[in-house]
Amino acid sequence: MRSLPFFCRGQVVHGFGRGSKQLGIPTANFPEQVVDSLPADISTGIYYGWASVGSGAVHKMVVSIGWNPYYKNVKKSMETHIIHTFKEDFYGEILNVAIVGYLRPEKNFDSLESLISAIQGDIEEAKKQLDLPEHLKLKDDNFFQVSKSKIMNGH
Repeated sequence: MRSLPFFCRGQVVHGFGRGSKQLGIPTANFPEQVVDSLPADISTGIYYGWASVGSGAVHKMVVSIGWNPYYKNVKKSMETHIIHTFKEDFYGEILNVAIVGYLRPEKNFDSLESLISAIQGDIEEAKKQLDLPEHLKLKDDNFFQVSKSKIMNGH
C-alpha cells in the first residue's frame, strides 16, 4: 500500500459501544469525515501503528478499518485500540494516528470468543512489529508534535 505510513487526526466520537462492553477491548472512533477521506489504496482490514491522544504520549495501537462483518455494520468505521490503559474516557479529544503496517483482512467470526481471540492475536503481533527499527522510528515523527488544535488528514 503506497499510502503507508498514513497519518490522520480527528476528534474521538462515540462508536457502537461494543469495544469496552462486549469485547473488553476499548476503542476510540473517528468521525465519518476522517474515515471517508482515507486513501483508496488503504483497504479494509486490521492495521498497526502509533497513536496519541491530544498532546499526550505516543503508544502502540491496532486499528480496524471496515464494516466489522461479525456485527454487520452498514457504515464503514475506523476503530483504534491504543495499547495502553487510560484512567478515563477521552471522547471529544483529538486522536492522532500513524498507520504503519497491515496485519490481515477483516473477516467474519462464528463466535464472540473467536473474534476476541483474533483481536488479542492482532495486538500481540502489532506489539512485535512495532518494535522493529523501521516502525519504532515513526513513534517520534513530527506529526505527533503538532498542536492539538489542528484537525487534519494526511501529513
